[in-house]
Amino acid sequence: MDKIDELLTRGVEEIIDKKDLETVLRSKKKLRIKLGIDPTSPNIHIGRATLLLKLREFQELGHTAIFIVGDFTGLVGDTSDKDSERPMLTESLVKKNMRGYFDQAYKILDKKKTEVHYNSKWLKKLGFIELAKMANLFGLHEFESREVIARRMQAGGRVSFTELLYPLMQGYDSVAVRADVELGGTDQRFNLLTGRRLQMLYNQKPQNILMMGILEGTDGRKMSSSWGNVINIADEPNDMFGKVMSINDGLIKKYFVLATRVPIEEIERVISANANPRDQKLVLAEGITRLYHGEKKAAEAKLAFINQFSKGDLPEKMPAKKITAGNHDLIELLVGTGLVSSKSEARRLVEQNGVKVNQEPCKEKVLKKIEGQDLVLQVGKRKFIRLY
Repeated sequence: MDKIDELLTRGVEEIIDKKDLETVLRSKKKLRIKLGIDPTSPNIHIGRATLLLKLREFQELGHTAIFIVGDFTGLVGDTSDKDSERPMLTESLVKKNMRGYFDQAYKILDKKKTEVHYNSKWLKKLGFIELAKMANLFGLHEFESREVIARRMQAGGRVSFTELLYPLMQGYDSVAVRADVELGGTDQRFNLLTGRRLQMLYNQKPQNILMMGILEGTDGRKMSSSWGNVINIADEPNDMFGKVMSINDGLIKKYFVLATRVPIEEIERVISANANPRDQKLVLAEGITRLYHGEKKAAEAKLAFINQFSKGDLPEKMPAKKITAGNHDLIELLVGTGLVSSKSEARRLVEQNGVKVNQEPCKEKVLKKIEGQDLVLQVGKRKFIRLY
């Protein structure tokens, strides 16, 4: 498999127009490859990073990587994959979220070969006439036909006008940067195709589209910051390693293909040589951690994981909280220390033996703290806090 073949197949679900894109790539013409990410949270997770990895592949073939931070589209938020309306964000929150976006992206992209933009630069200038010209290309039935929108409407859910405008905003980004190719997930198909139609309106050649598969998170659903099932680029090595080890066994190969740069031949060798999924995940977790933190820290994270979970050791470092001696409501304590997000989650974990005190399952409603005694409160396999 040559580099172009791998570029067009690894983790790729659909290409429009594949024949044209392959022909242009083999002609060695330099292309402008666009990827936009909205700063709807402070972190880029590895589900989004699959597209950054693909953009890096284009970079290495000599093409121009165009990275757009959607400081304007982020205010609205894309609802392509959402079962409910996404609330609009404030400008101050979007600015706060995107402070570290480029630093995170440059863990993958070659900074010197990346063209960067904020889409507020051109979207803020659009007037009603321009919007009307673009909107006139589309009928309401086209928007309604999208699966997630149709499902919401059938259930009587609200669909806002801003959601209708979002594809136009993303599509106009392609016009503004004169994109030859746009990268995106399969859930963005409508938005990506909108870019092609708008480019034709503005007498540009329609961009080719490369759509990647969607990476599931630690709970088996699509990886999403709003669900908290993410592995973030900025996660500490030990935390990153542990999260990868917690994924469903059925996702191991998909994670190798989408979230690492391990060659396909090596992936097949690792999977065939290690019958135990745990051993496969050790290689996977080390590969992902190495990608963002380097060889040494990845090896240290692997050793720490083996010591902690294979030998039953407690981590050397963990958060600590001072509490008074006496009786404490366990559910309140779990929520108050941040180990869980809600009382209902705390109750469920307690019932399922997912809460431990000093490494022993705890189902008591009241936790007794004795003066001078330290207690280690644990939720699941990776969350600890020392109570002193």
